[in-house]
Amino acid sequence: MPKNTLAERIAATLRRDILRGKLKPGAPIKERDNAAELGVSRTPMREAIRILAKEGLVELRPARSPIVAQPGFKEVEDQAAVLIALEKLSAELACSHASATDLERIETLVRQMSETFDETDPLDMFELDMQFHSAIVEASHNQPLINTHTQYLQKLWRARYIAASQRRNRERVVCQHTDIVDALRAKDSKAALAAIETHLDHLAEDVREVIELEAKESALPA
Repeated sequence: MPKNTLAERIAATLRRDILRGKLKPGAPIKERDNAAELGVSRTPMREAIRILAKEGLVELRPARSPIVAQPGFKEVEDQAAVLIALEKLSAELACSHASATDLERIETLVRQMSETFDETDPLDMFELDMQFHSAIVEASHNQPLINTHTQYLQKLWRARYIAASQRRNRERVVCQHTDIVDALRAKDSKAALAAIETHLDHLAEDVREVIELEAKESALPA
C-alpha cells in the first residue's frame, strides 16, 4: 500500500489497528479523537478514513462517525470467490508474460519470507505475503486485471489477515509459495493453477468462524 502522503501514512496506521483488532468490527472511528491521538489535524485524518472506506475496511455513515466495516460471511465468501479466480487467471497469464525481472522479484519475496519467518511480526509477514500475490498479478502485465485484483485484495484485506493468522506455519508460507514460484518458472500454467488452488481455495471457510462470532457479539446489548 502506498504511504507517501500524510493521509496515506495515517491510513496505514489505522489499517494495522483494524487488522490487529485494536479497532474492532463495528467500532466507531472518531475523527477528532484519532487525530488527537496521532497528533495530526482532522483534514488528513478525514482523507485517511476515506482511503480505508474505498478499501472496504471502513463504512461511512451520514452525520455519524464512520465505523470499522463488518461484512457478513456471504459477502466475504462471494468476494473471495472472485479474488481466487483473479489470482488463478493472473498466475496463468504470468506463465506466459512474466519477465525475468518479475520472476526474480517474486522469488526474492519468498526468500525473504523464508529467512525471516520466525522473527518477523505476523502482520509484517502478512503484508509481505500480500506483496507476493500482488507481484504475481503484476507479472500478468494485464492492467485491467491488476486494477480489479487491487480492488478485491483491499476489500478482503482483513479476511486474508484472519486466514493467515489462523493458518500461520512455515509449511504454508514457504512451501506453498515455493510451489507457485516453481510453476511460474517452468511456465506450467496447469501446475500454477493447482498451486494457487491449494493455497487459497479454503480462504472463506478459514474465516467463517471468526466472522460469525463477531456478528453474534455485535448483536449483543452493550
